[in-house]
Amino acid sequence: MKIGLALKELHRSEAELARELLKVSDRHKVDHEVFHLGRDLARWSQEHVALIAEIAHGYGQDLDPDAGGPLGPLERAVEKGSELAGRTSSPSLLMLRDLREVYIKSAGVSVDWELLAQAAQGIKHRELLALAQRCHPETLRQMRWANGKLKESATQILVS
Repeated sequence: MKIGLALKELHRSEAELARELLKVSDRHKVDHEVFHLGRDLARWSQEHVALIAEIAHGYGQDLDPDAGGPLGPLERAVEKGSELAGRTSSPSLLMLRDLREVYIKSAGVSVDWELLAQAAQGIKHRELLALAQRCHPETLRQMRWANGKLKESATQILVS
C-alpha cells in the first residue's frame, strides 16, 4: 500500500502551506486582514500536520507533528538578505505574488486530501476518511480566502 507515502506528501504540503501563510502574515502586517486571518489559517494547517503525523504511524511513517512552524532564524536571514539585495518588488506586487503562492499551495493540498479520501473509501478506513472529511473543507477555505483576496486586490494593484 502506498497510503503511507501519500500521507508523507500531504504532511509535507500542509507544513509548507502553514509556513507560507505565516510568512505572508508577517510580510504584510499593515493589512490587518492578511495578518490576522493568515495566522488563523496557518493554525489550521499546523493542526492538520499533527493529525496526519498521528494517523501516519499506522502506515509506517514517522512524521514530525510540529512541522509547519514559523521560519527559523536562518530562513529569516536569507529572506531579509534577499530584500536588502533588492530582489523584491513593490509591496503591493509582493502581496499578489504571496497570495498567488498561498492559492497554489492550498490547491495542491486540496488535491492531496481528495486523493487520500478516495483511498480511504477504497480500503474502508473510517478514521482516515473522517480525517480527510474534517480537514479538506478547511483547506478549501484557505484556498477560497487567497483567491478572494487576489480578486479584491488585483485590479487596484495592477492598474495603478
